[in-house]
Amino acid sequence: MHKIPRGVVDWLEHRTGLESAIKNFLYEEIPASSGWHQVLGSIAVFSFFTQFFTGILLAFNYAPTPGEAYNSLRYIVTELTAGRLMRGLHHWGASMMIVIVVLHMLQVFIWGSYKKPREATWMVGVVLLLITMAYGLTGYLLPWDNRAYWGTVVTTQIAGQAPIAGPYLIRLLGGSGGIGVVTFARFYATHVLLLPPLTMLLIVIHIYLVRKHGVAPAPAEIDPPRKFFPQQVFKDTVGIFIAFIILFTLAVAVKVPLGKLADPTDTSYIPRPEWYFLFLFQSLKFFEGPLEIVGSIILPTLAILALFLIPFIDRGKVIRVTQRTTAIGVVLLVLVGWGGLTAAAIATTPKQLEIDMAEVSDKPVESWQQLSAPELAGIGYFRRENCSGCHAIDPAKKGIGPDLTKTPTKKNAAQLIQFFKNPASIVPGTMMPPVALNGRQLNTLAAFLLKLNAASTDALRSAPQFAVEGAMVYETNNCGVCHQVNGVGTKVGPALQGIAGHRTREWVEQHFVDPQKMSPQSIMPAYKLGPKDLERLTSYVMGL
Repeated sequence: MHKIPRGVVDWLEHRTGLESAIKNFLYEEIPASSGWHQVLGSIAVFSFFTQFFTGILLAFNYAPTPGEAYNSLRYIVTELTAGRLMRGLHHWGASMMIVIVVLHMLQVFIWGSYKKPREATWMVGVVLLLITMAYGLTGYLLPWDNRAYWGTVVTTQIAGQAPIAGPYLIRLLGGSGGIGVVTFARFYATHVLLLPPLTMLLIVIHIYLVRKHGVAPAPAEIDPPRKFFPQQVFKDTVGIFIAFIILFTLAVAVKVPLGKLADPTDTSYIPRPEWYFLFLFQSLKFFEGPLEIVGSIILPTLAILALFLIPFIDRGKVIRVTQRTTAIGVVLLVLVGWGGLTAAAIATTPKQLEIDMAEVSDKPVESWQQLSAPELAGIGYFRRENCSGCHAIDPAKKGIGPDLTKTPTKKNAAQLIQFFKNPASIVPGTMMPPVALNGRQLNTLAAFLLKLNAASTDALRSAPQFAVEGAMVYETNNCGVCHQVNGVGTKVGPALQGIAGHRTREWVEQHFVDPQKMSPQSIMPAYKLGPKDLERLTSYVMGL
């Protein structure tokens, strides 16, 4: 590879100072004691930029509104090329970034590298640790599945316990009226618009302070300093490479499940935070009633304050790391406490049936599942009236009447209904008898026939009888007045597609019988259905 012409380099140097900046960065003097224990800072910066890059790739296909967020994420992990890999890198990268930042701070604490004149460097690092946790907190809601929704409910409730500021924090988080569009928008804006530029600014300040005061040398070091390049650069590069291999392996080998769509009525769901917040969740169990604020607000605040004040609490001279027994003991105590609380939280977490909806969505959608309830019910009446006896839908057979899949009707719904009631008045001499259906049933039959063509013939042939009969019950009871199926109906109640992903069959049956018992805020009336109709309607809804 040819070298860049000296003239070009000189031109860039004269106008930007780029060559000098790179040389100053690479050939800065560092203590001879620097080594592998100091690669964690570089890995932490690499982890942030990995999150930044994968976040941009996800944002290209992500819809930042509650309902669409879930669907867009499902599209990413099931249809988008390398979408599951991108999400895996971002998900596990978040955990890795927290682990690396914590390890980096523990290393600095054990070595005592926070002492004069590096107090500001340490405090900026503490802020970066808090921001890293904030990424996990705000990003938790964005998949908009049940786990994210109920976890955020708990988060806003804890924030609301803060003395004096509690109500204002809830309003700031958009949780005063429940978790919804406002909460989602503020979490998304914080996660995507506020935290990244703030993180970049603080990383620049942190690196500037490290360069200004230098890497902390070992006490009484007598060996001459050496250059940052090439030995330390090599160690940092190897550390980053190993970290990326671990991250890539996790992203490929361990799938990140997409839970059920967020359901505010699913009060049976037991929320749990991400693993890095489990210790705090478990500690709340030691403080109940009026003392809950101690575990949720007071102790975490004191811990953060203690982190900031460490350089001013420990003002002794720098000593060898092997002599810092107190610091090592504190770290071991913290790790044992954190590990014990996390293990206890995991052990006491009840097992919940979690369906990976991304796996469910991998199954192909059948043609009948794309029909609206009136169209599907129309298939039922088409079959009941034995219309196929005259209008053949099988290419191998011929019927007395025209093939409706090849000869689309030119009539509108009103004309079709009038024709069903009295065929001879519309087509004199026809052999077709009047259709013995009531007005609503005729509407559904007309809706299906208007949909029928060569492409939709498969739906007529393949629609299972349970779905057809269930759709007929659905239409008979005017369920479309409140609910939508494939875009047909109103939005008074929730759309019913995918309800099997977040409700059991027993729950759906009981909801038809006694809606207020299953959803106390529901305005849906109770339906007095016979056992067969209840079974048909439930089977249809669960099959959507």
